[in-house]
Amino acid sequence: MGNRLSRIVTRTGDAGTTGLGDGSRVAKDSLRIETIGQFDELNSTIGILLAEDMPEPIRDALTGVQHDLFDLGGELCIPGMSIIGDAHVARIEQLVERFNADLPPLKDFILPGGSRAAALAHLTRTVCRRGERCLVHLAGSEAVSDSARRYVNRLSDLLFVLGRVLNRAAGRGDVLWVKARHSGSDGSD
Repeated sequence: MGNRLSRIVTRTGDAGTTGLGDGSRVAKDSLRIETIGQFDELNSTIGILLAEDMPEPIRDALTGVQHDLFDLGGELCIPGMSIIGDAHVARIEQLVERFNADLPPLKDFILPGGSRAAALAHLTRTVCRRGERCLVHLAGSEAVSDSARRYVNRLSDLLFVLGRVLNRAAGRGDVLWVKARHSGSDGSD
């Protein structure tokens, strides 16, 4: 760690700016800081998911993702920096394939839910998608690595698959969406 955090209260952000890793200062409501915050929130949401009981291979995968997300935050806090690479994307793709291999094919849409851990995986997936949208928005005006965008896109796929795997680990199946279950009609014409 290059700079040790010996002081937490620095007062340097009191005027509404924050420092980036390259030493520059930007507004706390800038798109870059919003994007960093989205992935900080995603990492925290994964931390909540990890507080649940789950099979060790899933725990290991999610812990690795937390480290990757911290690296992504580092990449985002230094404009032009690239830390997330093709190897990160390939690892996530391999995890998706590995965890999806024993799942039955989907014939219907599924709803977030089932076990608590599965529901949290789906919530985490939606936080990931929000972060992805913010990252794409940032890429419209500033340099963002292609690998970072691909990684985040694959990560939401992994979280979807893990929701399904966590339901199976809890002895539950997918919560299937039933088309037109509630058509808005009370049955009377």
